Amino acid sequence: MRALLILCLTLSFVPPAAAQGRVENVSVTATAAVNALRARHGLPPLRSEARLTRAAAGHATDMSRKGFFSHTGSDGSSVGKRARRHAYGPCVIAENIAKGHPRMEQVLRAWMGSRGHRRNILNADVTEFALVRGSGNIWVMILGRPGC
Repeated sequence: MRALLILCLTLSFVPPAAAQGRVENVSVTATAAVNALRARHGLPPLRSEARLTRAAAGHATDMSRKGFFSHTGSDGSSVGKRARRHAYGPCVIAENIAKGHPRMEQVLRAWMGSRGHRRNILNADVTEFALVRGSGNIWVMILGRPGC
């Protein structure tokens, strides 16, 4: 009986899969919403980019697993360095991060209400983006244009 109680208590403290660093790629879903925001300002649409998605997912996972929230990675990396690790050579690169918003629409609305985040989303020089949600509702958006 005691062993069963210990087992049950142990199982109740095992974090769910999402808390263990799972990341959801919402880039495809977000494309229409992001491009609608840009169109309202006369800007061309963005396309989702797999290398940026991998860089964003890595940063979301890093923040979630190591318990921090910053544009600087736990290894001191910048968004540009993280993009280059995934073979994305940026000419222009920007990153938006957020925490706590349970839905994509909410995080996009919050970013559009923030001067710096809005500037990134409406940057006429970017052509591609990625948006991921990590455990704990950690959101990472990377916007870029390759080469120069």
